[in-house]
Amino acid sequence: MRKARSAVVAYALAAFTRHPQAAAFISSSSATDFSPRVSLKMGKSNPLVENNLPEPLLLGSGSFTRKLILSEMNIPYHKIVREIDERGLGDRSKDAPRDLVLMLAKAKMDHLITEIQAGNCNNDLPSGFSSADEWVVLTGDQVVTHSGNILEKPDSVEQAKEFVAGYASSPCSTVGSCVLTHLPSGIQVSGVDTATIHFKPTINGGIIDNLLKEDAPVLSCAGGLMIEHPLTREHIDRIEGTEDSVMGLSKDLVTRLLSELRQKLVDNAK
Repeated sequence: MRKARSAVVAYALAAFTRHPQAAAFISSSSATDFSPRVSLKMGKSNPLVENNLPEPLLLGSGSFTRKLILSEMNIPYHKIVREIDERGLGDRSKDAPRDLVLMLAKAKMDHLITEIQAGNCNNDLPSGFSSADEWVVLTGDQVVTHSGNILEKPDSVEQAKEFVAGYASSPCSTVGSCVLTHLPSGIQVSGVDTATIHFKPTINGGIIDNLLKEDAPVLSCAGGLMIEHPLTREHIDRIEGTEDSVMGLSKDLVTRLLSELRQKLVDNAK
């Protein structure tokens, strides 16, 4: 467990060059005891309040980058995760990437909501709250596509090296989904965002060994892709899209979906 936490800290520190807000995020959490609850920063707008939505957001993801992005957006959240068998869902050889990531994010949502409504998450909810309260729940999923293939989290170091070596010859793309569900109404909105990363010919599988030496969690990243890390960044030529989308959660998409959810709730109340 301590090994995993040190990897998270190293990953966060690597993101500082492009995400200075991460410093405040990490300083508010112990390096050995990450709290599932992150509150908003005073003086900044809160998208949940702006959209008249309940807070904190329930984040159904353990992804550090998604937590970092929500923190940058000043969205207070509480992490609560219930795992599903992702590999047992969908057909990677036939499913369109957009369809696959949406299906997986909705499957995560369905399972988490079932657990919440059954009262199986009461001990994991913020103090003073219960499953009967009003919530907005967020789940997501992401894959990397390259040369017509869908790449998920690598199964091994060797597979991560194969993934990365291929990026030297042609660009890869990230396809990420976001699903928001309001409880208790069950009203749901969802969307997908994509970005394309063009690497220089200098990128090769050897970078994986160097990343692992710094405890970077490459095996937890779709396609072994860690654009936030300086060791990777020096090999990037350009990105079509936004960096937060590549990191697993598009800020623009989250902002749009919060607005859509608010409007659906207003329409539903008429």
